[in-house]
Amino acid sequence: MRTLILLALAGLGAQLVDGSLGMAYGVTSTTLLLAMGTNPAAASATVHLAEIGTTLMSGASHWRFGNVDWKVVVKIGVPGAVGSFLGATVLSKLSTEVAAPAMSLILLGLGLYVMSRFTFRGLPKDRLGQPLSRRFLTPLGLVAGFLDATGGGGWGPVGTPALLADGRMEPRKVIGSIDTSEFLVAIAASLGFLFSLGSQGLEWTWVLAFLLGGLVAAPVAAWLVRLLPPRVLGSAVGGVIVVTNVRTLLKSDWSAASGAVSTVVYVVLYAAWAGALAYSVRAHLREKTAETEPEREPVAA
Repeated sequence: MRTLILLALAGLGAQLVDGSLGMAYGVTSTTLLLAMGTNPAAASATVHLAEIGTTLMSGASHWRFGNVDWKVVVKIGVPGAVGSFLGATVLSKLSTEVAAPAMSLILLGLGLYVMSRFTFRGLPKDRLGQPLSRRFLTPLGLVAGFLDATGGGGWGPVGTPALLADGRMEPRKVIGSIDTSEFLVAIAASLGFLFSLGSQGLEWTWVLAFLLGGLVAAPVAAWLVRLLPPRVLGSAVGGVIVVTNVRTLLKSDWSAASGAVSTVVYVVLYAAWAGALAYSVRAHLREKTAETEPEREPVAA
């Protein structure tokens, strides 16, 4: 029972972050399941099955608050579903010994990207309102969908920063559209895993726990997207993902690092994470001050 409560709380926290930042439900939840010793393919399947319900609720909530561009949802969601089905099939055929560190490596890369992207870079606004083409959204959806299934997460960490960096959509509509299109990705990935694995290794009570936590958080997150500073939240979540997956890699057969080496790595990681958070907070406060500071009137000669 304790495990189910913890999983529900993890699903709630992950969906709060995902719904307000547009990413990290999958990578956060999958990282937790891997740390608990779950088979990589089963971990990704568990998360994606839960995401069918959470993304449906999240999409409906974002739509209610006017955060969804349906043209973008279709243009990126359909190729994303194709990519996620292929990714699920590939991951299902890998052995646990190969898949676990490989998935952690993908998650580590995504975590570093999330943390660095939201720590050091602002959001461009000079192209706001310009249309997005299929030539941009189709390959983005294919890659993000494939990584989402093979890494247990990646739809948001790849799709959200790419659309934010492109600068043609408001941040709240980027997040709402990515969260809504993830419903298609979750269905396709789940079908891929079920066709390849059946129900092998799946704990349906875990799926239900993640689902319930996510359903509670989804409408709250859709509202919070207007309030929470993305830079600070992105740095925090990215740091959690990086530290957890470095721990998995250090303990794997790929590295077999000694205790002394692991300690040094952790010290460096925590220091870098603290520095990123401090930088994000200062940058957010500077931006907030610049937005609220009234323009000074020119002094008459």
